[in-house]
Amino acid sequence: MKINGVTIDNTFAEAFPMKATRIIVTARNETWVEHAVRAMTGFATSVIACGCEAGIERRLKSSETPDGRPGAAVLLFTMSNKELIKQVQNRVGQCVLTSPTSACFAGLEQGDPIPLGKNLRFFGDGWQLSKKLGAKRYWRVPVMDGEFVCEENTRVVKAIGGGNFLILATDQDSALAASERAIVAMQKVAGVIMPFPGGVVRSGSKVGSKYKTLPASTNHLFCPTLKGAVRSELSADVGAVLEIVIDGLDAESISEATRVGVLAACRGRKHGVLRISAGNYGGNLGPFHFKLRTILK
Repeated sequence: MKINGVTIDNTFAEAFPMKATRIIVTARNETWVEHAVRAMTGFATSVIACGCEAGIERRLKSSETPDGRPGAAVLLFTMSNKELIKQVQNRVGQCVLTSPTSACFAGLEQGDPIPLGKNLRFFGDGWQLSKKLGAKRYWRVPVMDGEFVCEENTRVVKAIGGGNFLILATDQDSALAASERAIVAMQKVAGVIMPFPGGVVRSGSKVGSKYKTLPASTNHLFCPTLKGAVRSELSADVGAVLEIVIDGLDAESISEATRVGVLAACRGRKHGVLRISAGNYGGNLGPFHFKLRTILK
């Protein structure tokens, strides 16, 4: 299969089960929404070392938020409910509660409840107040610019992490330009995040290492500088490879993000993109297999 002269490898991205929640953060204006959610999703590229994978799903208009103010939807992914509870409490407590004019709400209606404001309310030192509207409880915590309003619980659902595709190009500039085009297209798909910086990762990894203390190490088969030292997956004309990793609330969202991302990347060989591939481990890592050619038919 070729798209605009770019070869699509007959392979699949291998993904694995995760747990996820969506949190809505609002503030007085877009500037302070951005400050809060950028801080909240910092150091959250990979569960290998960050504890969670998180990102901004999309910005929200005032008409789309619970309190009628500008906002953003944030998705957080972890390997367990226990870790998700910890990450939500720490990130909301340290990055949203602290951010001027902010408020915080659950972004999912279905799933198992986990604490959001339920634990953070204790920062109010006994002065906190609750109000129940319908089936939902909200906490009002006094802070120095007024009140921090936070929904008592958020919801956790089953999700998928590790969807991906690889952009193989003649040089670094071509790979980066293709990746940037892909991310712009993928950010329009609901229910997914691309958790790495700018949505792109250059340090694609494999499971395991020659060093016993490392759970993952560089994916040497796709490193251009190692072509002469290993049985490389790269042809002589490939000078750079970049990976886009996708976490999603469901398989359909990841498939759609993959589809639009690959199409945006494949502007043709004249732009330096040679192949599109994907990372997998022979089907042994995770039960979700995103077959490139099937998605792109």
